Amino acid sequence: MLKSLLLALVMSTTPPAVPADLTTTEVSFPGHGITLHGTVVSPADARPGRPGIVLIHGSGSGNKRTTLMAEATAFARQGLSVLVYDKRSAGYSLTRRSYQELATDALGAVGALRARPGVDPGKVGVLGISEGGWVAPLAASRSPQVAFVVTVGGNAMQPLRQQSWAIADSLRRAGVSGSLPGHAVPSFYRLLADGGMFAEAYHDATGVLGRVRQPVLGIWGDGDLLTPPQETPELMARALSHDHYTLRIFAGAEHAAHVTPDGGVTRSAELAPGYAESVGRWVGEVTSGRLPGGEQVGTLPRQTSLTVPVPPMAWWESAAAQLAALALFAVILAGYPLWALARRVRGGSVRGSRAARVLALLAPLTAFGAQAYLMYLVITGAELATPGPLLFGRPLLWLGLQLLAVAALVAAVLTVPAWRRARGSERVRLGVLLTGGALFLPWALYWGLLTPL
Repeated sequence: MLKSLLLALVMSTTPPAVPADLTTTEVSFPGHGITLHGTVVSPADARPGRPGIVLIHGSGSGNKRTTLMAEATAFARQGLSVLVYDKRSAGYSLTRRSYQELATDALGAVGALRARPGVDPGKVGVLGISEGGWVAPLAASRSPQVAFVVTVGGNAMQPLRQQSWAIADSLRRAGVSGSLPGHAVPSFYRLLADGGMFAEAYHDATGVLGRVRQPVLGIWGDGDLLTPPQETPELMARALSHDHYTLRIFAGAEHAAHVTPDGGVTRSAELAPGYAESVGRWVGEVTSGRLPGGEQVGTLPRQTSLTVPVPPMAWWESAAAQLAALALFAVILAGYPLWALARRVRGGSVRGSRAARVLALLAPLTAFGAQAYLMYLVITGAELATPGPLLFGRPLLWLGLQLLAVAALVAAVLTVPAWRRARGSERVRLGVLLTGGALFLPWALYWGLLTPL
């Protein structure tokens, strides 16, 4: 055990291996309340006064610098000094993260790179990948020490809007149509955000870009399945308060500008041809005073679908209201057979209604089943959705839930005559059950379970 721990410690502190034409230096620097550790990769024959660039990770807690070593190596070969560091894990989770804290970490890295011998402190910028594409502009907007900004697979919209689009679009590419990708998925993401399960959901990306004064290079792959590649470049251009930007699309590349053999689903280890060279050339130009004038290079890809607004929930659709609805379904509807069972155990007679029993079973089963299936799609979806077998453009599970919802409402209608005939406690019991059925109707409509298309 001790030998394994010592080996792990040695591996964690050993500088990443790089080719002989490059050099590495280990650095530590202060971030937001913690000390971060990174590696500076430079050309072995580095000239003095060279530019530097800090790489900012995408989403994930504690991402290691080794995951971006291909980029660091490629950019260093373009004559840059590149700082890549281990991302924080403290204070970063599914439900809690702060782009301001991540930006503070990035600015700490900028300060460390500016202090390196041979690096011109006035020529150090940031490159953010994916989630880092929100962090990099934020860091630049806070400090003039950042000389330029590069985003790769970055967004110019709210994270919640981007993510709900990615999952819905993935379903559409898998052949799913109708209310599931069109309404249920965006609504479920709004529910997650309202319940505090989607951190930084409404980060003001356009507002931040409007405060960026540095030149910007935006890069996307035409196979990007996570960032809307058709909409985002135009949004970024409109959001910036200047025209010192270049927007570039790489053919055959995915979200992080790596080569993809299957339209963006799979990321290869190889960077897109010309990606590193374009970054190196652009950085050299802007740090020499030759600023771009609002250029777009490459053809914008066509999205399968466009993004839709995902505003904060009103009180009647909030996470608290949804939780209360599920609780009512469980108590009111599922309580019906439990009441009958208790009465039978005590030796009493129960005059049951088959339609009432169907309603009591199907409505809560549909409600909890729909939420569970949507959570499954959120967890498993990304570049390639796995909705299961389809029929008429609907996953069989979703179609089954829609049929159960219809059957539950038919059972509610058929329960009305039994309620009218009933007397005493049975009439009360059926009345409570029908109240639950009446509440189930707008709930099912809201989630698209009763939508034919």
